[in-house]
Amino acid sequence: MSRIIAMIRTEPDAANMSPPRPHPLYRSSFAELANKVLAASWGRRLNEKPRLEPDYLWQVGARGYDHADEASVRLPEDVADFRERLDVLCRSLREEAQLNSLGHTMAYGQITSAIRKRHALGRLWRTNPALAQIEIACPIAVIGQMRAGTTRVHRLLAADPRFAGTRFCDSHDPVPKAPDWRPVKAAMGLALARRVNPWLDMLHPFGAARIDEEIGWLSGAFSPCAFESQWRIPSFVAFSEARDQAPVYREFARILRTDAATRKNADKPRVLKCPQFSEDVPSLLNALPGTRFVFTHRDRHAVWQSSVSLVASQMAFQSDNIELTSIESEWQRKLDLRERRIGQTLETMDAAMAHVEFEALGRDWQTQIASVYASLGLDPSGDAIEAMAAEHARAKDDRHHAHGGQLAVFAESRS
Repeated sequence: MSRIIAMIRTEPDAANMSPPRPHPLYRSSFAELANKVLAASWGRRLNEKPRLEPDYLWQVGARGYDHADEASVRLPEDVADFRERLDVLCRSLREEAQLNSLGHTMAYGQITSAIRKRHALGRLWRTNPALAQIEIACPIAVIGQMRAGTTRVHRLLAADPRFAGTRFCDSHDPVPKAPDWRPVKAAMGLALARRVNPWLDMLHPFGAARIDEEIGWLSGAFSPCAFESQWRIPSFVAFSEARDQAPVYREFARILRTDAATRKNADKPRVLKCPQFSEDVPSLLNALPGTRFVFTHRDRHAVWQSSVSLVASQMAFQSDNIELTSIESEWQRKLDLRERRIGQTLETMDAAMAHVEFEALGRDWQTQIASVYASLGLDPSGDAIEAMAAEHARAKDDRHHAHGGQLAVFAESRS
């Protein structure tokens, strides 16, 4: 197992072989082929097209589990919130998303997977409720717009041996297993994702067992963060933005405690990160009291430009009716919302916090990180500096640095 995980940690970066991407909505030949094959299989009745109906998806996702696994240790309002989010998401997908065959299949897979893991966690907690209640060290949460340096800050801090981070594979499958084949499954999933979207590693530095954001824990509770960057689902997004996020973050906290107990690092502050946090800081803090915060900041236009590119790359192969102007407009609105909520948080929050500027981090990461430690009342040890330097050196070779070249191509094509 250790040899396999070591291989996964150094898995080849498909971005080295990425084809040109002349337009933000350009899609790969593999995605085109997969879409045609799926459509043909449904058209010829070789396979049944799955319905994006809550009851149908629930039947598939909950198969093999007890009805009691849905509630488990959860509050009744948390159970109800998950069901209501599912209803609204399915309706939005059917009525607004205009999914093609590949997008329809991906929506089906993600939703049934969320229902299945929700039940699996419920069964685990029914058997061992202490996992969801274990005491953990107060976390450190990196808060900022996506594309604003949150990943860089997150991984540098998580490299400190006194802290802990969440593996990509554990974010997307939070149900602990023995033996733990999650890194292998995640590597296989990433390999397929890179075929569908060969520019994936230019948009984010992925790795199956690498430290990454906890977006899987949030989307598993039907937070919109992973879905709104793939599908046009405005009614679901509006529903969620106006809704109390407490049930989502109570589930998040239970998963964090379970992961910490399983990974045997509950005594280490977990460094958390997801751009969705920027909308939900009060809910995060209520679920995890004592959390310390690191806010990242970057030029607004650069954040918007990069965000549009990322979202377009995910939407392009899942719908044949996507317009770039609608993505641009929506992500102007989204950035406004997140800026406003971050501003409200900074005005009212009484918690330890630090700030990092994107450009300054690029010029001198050590000075910026030293400032973060000082603001949080921490001292970086020699081991921490050495580990962060190794992470920084590794990140220099990541293929996401090539994304700037893509943005330049897009800008030139529009001029």
